[in-house]
Amino acid sequence: MRPANFNIRSGSPSALIAMCSLFGFLALAAALPLRAQKVDEGLWHGYDGEWEHTSSQLIALAEATPEDKFAWRPAPGVRSTSEVYMHIVVANFYLLSVTGPKFPSDLKDDAEKTVTSKAEVVRWLKRSLEAVKQAHLKETPQHLALKVHIQDRDSTVDWMYLRIIIHANEHMGQLIAYARTTGVIPPWSK
Repeated sequence: MRPANFNIRSGSPSALIAMCSLFGFLALAAALPLRAQKVDEGLWHGYDGEWEHTSSQLIALAEATPEDKFAWRPAPGVRSTSEVYMHIVVANFYLLSVTGPKFPSDLKDDAEKTVTSKAEVVRWLKRSLEAVKQAHLKETPQHLALKVHIQDRDSTVDWMYLRIIIHANEHMGQLIAYARTTGVIPPWSK
Protein backbone atom coordinates (compact mmCIF):
# COMPACT_ATOMS: atom_id res chain seq x y z
CA MET A 1 0.00 0.00 0.00
CA ARG A 2 1.43 3.38 -1.07
CA PRO A 3 1.00 6.66 0.82
CA ALA A 4 -1.40 9.00 -0.97
CA ASN A 5 1.35 11.48 -1.88
CA PHE A 6 3.76 8.84 -3.24
CA ASN A 7 3.96 9.26 -6.99
CA ILE A 8 7.39 8.69 -8.49
CA ARG A 9 6.44 10.24 -11.81
CA SER A 10 5.26 13.46 -10.20
CA GLY A 11 8.79 14.32 -9.07
CA SER A 12 7.33 15.64 -5.82
CA PRO A 13 9.77 16.12 -2.94
CA SER A 14 8.02 13.52 -0.81
CA ALA A 15 8.27 10.96 -3.64
CA LEU A 16 11.97 11.68 -4.09
CA ILE A 17 12.66 11.48 -0.36
CA ALA A 18 10.79 8.19 -0.13
CA MET A 19 12.63 6.81 -3.14
CA CYS A 20 16.05 7.91 -1.79
CA SER A 21 15.21 6.43 1.61
CA LEU A 22 14.21 3.16 -0.01
CA PHE A 23 17.39 3.00 -2.11
CA GLY A 24 19.51 3.94 0.92
CA PHE A 25 17.91 1.19 2.96
CA LEU A 26 18.38 -1.36 0.16
CA ALA A 27 22.04 -0.37 -0.26
CA LEU A 28 22.63 -0.75 3.47
CA ALA A 29 20.80 -4.06 3.58
CA ALA A 30 22.86 -5.34 0.65
CA ALA A 31 26.12 -4.29 2.28
CA LEU A 32 25.46 -6.01 5.60
CA PRO A 33 25.50 -9.57 4.24
CA LEU A 34 28.78 -8.80 2.45
CA ARG A 35 30.42 -7.81 5.71
CA ALA A 36 28.99 -10.85 7.47
CA GLN A 37 30.12 -13.04 4.61
CA LYS A 38 33.67 -11.73 4.94
CA VAL A 39 33.72 -12.40 8.69
CA ASP A 40 31.91 -15.73 8.41
CA GLU A 41 33.39 -16.80 5.08
CA GLY A 42 33.26 -20.57 4.73
CA LEU A 43 30.95 -21.21 7.67
CA TRP A 44 28.21 -23.74 6.99
CA HIS A 45 29.89 -24.84 3.75
CA GLY A 46 31.10 -28.27 4.77
CA TYR A 47 34.61 -29.29 5.67
CA ASP A 48 36.39 -27.29 2.98
CA GLY A 49 34.57 -24.07 3.87
CA GLU A 50 35.14 -24.57 7.59
CA TRP A 51 38.83 -25.33 6.96
CA GLU A 52 39.13 -22.14 4.90
CA HIS A 53 37.54 -20.17 7.74
CA THR A 54 39.79 -21.72 10.39
CA SER A 55 42.88 -21.22 8.23
CA SER A 56 42.13 -17.59 7.50
CA GLN A 57 41.60 -16.85 11.20
CA LEU A 58 44.80 -18.62 12.26
CA ILE A 59 46.84 -16.76 9.65
CA ALA A 60 45.20 -13.40 10.48
CA LEU A 61 45.91 -13.88 14.18
CA ALA A 62 49.52 -14.91 13.58
CA GLU A 63 50.10 -11.96 11.28
CA ALA A 64 48.49 -9.53 13.75
CA THR A 65 50.70 -10.71 16.59
CA PRO A 66 53.88 -8.65 17.00
CA GLU A 67 57.20 -10.48 16.67
CA ASP A 68 58.07 -9.96 20.36
CA LYS A 69 54.83 -11.70 21.45
CA PHE A 70 55.83 -14.98 19.77
CA ALA A 71 58.12 -15.76 22.73
CA TRP A 72 55.41 -14.97 25.30
CA ARG A 73 54.14 -17.82 27.46
CA PRO A 74 51.55 -17.63 30.25
CA ALA A 75 53.77 -19.48 32.75
CA PRO A 76 57.02 -21.45 32.86
CA GLY A 77 56.66 -24.85 31.23
CA VAL A 78 53.63 -23.81 29.15
CA ARG A 79 53.92 -23.49 25.37
CA SER A 80 54.88 -20.07 24.06
CA THR A 81 52.90 -18.42 21.27
CA SER A 82 55.34 -19.69 18.61
CA GLU A 83 55.29 -23.16 20.17
CA VAL A 84 51.49 -23.33 19.96
CA TYR A 85 51.55 -22.33 16.29
CA MET A 86 54.29 -24.86 15.55
CA HIS A 87 52.38 -27.50 17.51
CA ILE A 88 49.47 -26.93 15.12
CA VAL A 89 51.88 -27.20 12.17
CA VAL A 90 53.43 -30.47 13.36
CA ALA A 91 50.02 -31.93 14.20
CA ASN A 92 48.58 -30.93 10.82
CA PHE A 93 51.40 -32.69 8.97
CA TYR A 94 51.46 -35.70 11.31
CA LEU A 95 47.70 -36.32 11.24
CA LEU A 96 47.67 -35.71 7.49
CA SER A 97 50.47 -38.28 7.07
CA VAL A 98 48.17 -40.90 8.59
CA THR A 99 45.80 -40.29 5.66
CA GLY A 100 48.51 -40.78 3.01
CA PRO A 101 50.62 -37.67 2.24
CA LYS A 102 54.22 -37.84 3.47
CA PHE A 103 55.41 -35.83 6.47
CA PRO A 104 57.73 -33.07 5.16
CA SER A 105 61.37 -34.10 5.38
CA ASP A 106 62.43 -30.50 6.09
CA LEU A 107 60.24 -30.24 9.21
CA LYS A 108 62.52 -31.28 12.04
CA ASP A 109 61.43 -33.21 15.13
CA ASP A 110 62.27 -30.26 17.37
CA ALA A 111 60.49 -27.65 15.21
CA GLU A 112 58.04 -26.78 17.96
CA LYS A 113 60.96 -25.56 20.10
CA THR A 114 63.36 -24.30 17.42
CA VAL A 115 61.15 -22.48 14.91
CA THR A 116 60.45 -19.29 16.81
CA SER A 117 60.65 -16.28 14.50
CA LYS A 118 57.35 -14.85 13.35
CA ALA A 119 58.29 -15.10 9.66
CA GLU A 120 59.25 -18.78 9.92
CA VAL A 121 56.23 -19.68 12.04
CA VAL A 122 53.82 -17.96 9.65
CA ARG A 123 55.50 -19.61 6.65
CA TRP A 124 55.16 -23.07 8.22
CA LEU A 125 51.62 -22.36 9.37
CA LYS A 126 50.51 -21.35 5.88
CA ARG A 127 52.27 -24.38 4.39
CA SER A 128 50.58 -26.83 6.78
CA LEU A 129 47.13 -25.28 6.36
CA GLU A 130 47.47 -25.34 2.58
CA ALA A 131 48.68 -28.97 2.68
CA VAL A 132 45.53 -30.02 4.55
CA LYS A 133 43.34 -28.00 2.19
CA GLN A 134 44.87 -29.47 -0.97
CA ALA A 135 44.86 -33.03 0.37
CA HIS A 136 41.19 -32.82 1.37
CA LEU A 137 40.19 -31.31 -1.99
CA LYS A 138 41.61 -34.45 -3.68
CA GLU A 139 39.78 -36.89 -1.41
CA THR A 140 37.23 -39.34 -2.72
CA PRO A 141 34.38 -40.87 -0.74
CA GLN A 142 36.11 -44.24 -0.98
CA HIS A 143 39.39 -42.93 0.42
CA LEU A 144 37.63 -40.98 3.19
CA ALA A 145 36.04 -44.27 4.33
CA LEU A 146 39.44 -46.05 4.39
CA LYS A 147 40.35 -47.48 7.78
CA VAL A 148 43.52 -46.21 9.45
CA HIS A 149 45.22 -47.06 12.72
CA ILE A 150 46.65 -44.37 15.00
CA GLN A 151 47.82 -44.47 18.62
CA ASP A 152 46.41 -47.95 19.19
CA ARG A 153 43.02 -46.95 17.81
CA ASP A 154 41.09 -47.63 14.64
CA SER A 155 39.81 -44.66 12.73
CA THR A 156 39.07 -43.56 9.16
CA VAL A 157 40.64 -40.98 6.87
CA ASP A 158 37.47 -38.90 7.24
CA TRP A 159 37.77 -38.91 11.02
CA MET A 160 41.43 -37.89 10.74
CA TYR A 161 40.36 -34.75 8.89
CA LEU A 162 37.79 -34.11 11.61
CA ARG A 163 40.55 -34.44 14.21
CA ILE A 164 42.75 -32.01 12.26
CA ILE A 165 40.13 -29.26 12.19
CA ILE A 166 39.08 -29.79 15.81
CA HIS A 167 42.71 -29.71 16.94
CA ALA A 168 43.42 -26.50 14.99
CA ASN A 169 40.34 -24.81 16.46
CA GLU A 170 41.17 -25.98 19.98
CA HIS A 171 44.57 -24.31 19.79
CA MET A 172 43.17 -21.25 18.04
CA GLY A 173 41.12 -20.69 21.19
CA GLN A 174 44.33 -20.93 23.18
CA LEU A 175 46.04 -18.47 20.84
CA ILE A 176 43.12 -16.04 21.11
CA ALA A 177 43.52 -16.11 24.90
CA TYR A 178 47.28 -15.55 24.52
CA ALA A 179 46.66 -12.67 22.10
CA ARG A 180 44.13 -10.90 24.29
CA THR A 181 46.34 -11.35 27.35
CA THR A 182 49.21 -9.63 25.51
CA GLY A 183 47.00 -6.83 24.13
CA VAL A 184 46.50 -8.23 20.62
CA ILE A 185 42.94 -8.03 19.34
CA PRO A 186 41.97 -10.79 16.89
CA PRO A 187 41.48 -8.98 13.55
CA TRP A 188 38.00 -10.42 12.93
CA SER A 189 36.65 -9.09 16.25
CA LYS A 190 37.61 -5.44 15.67
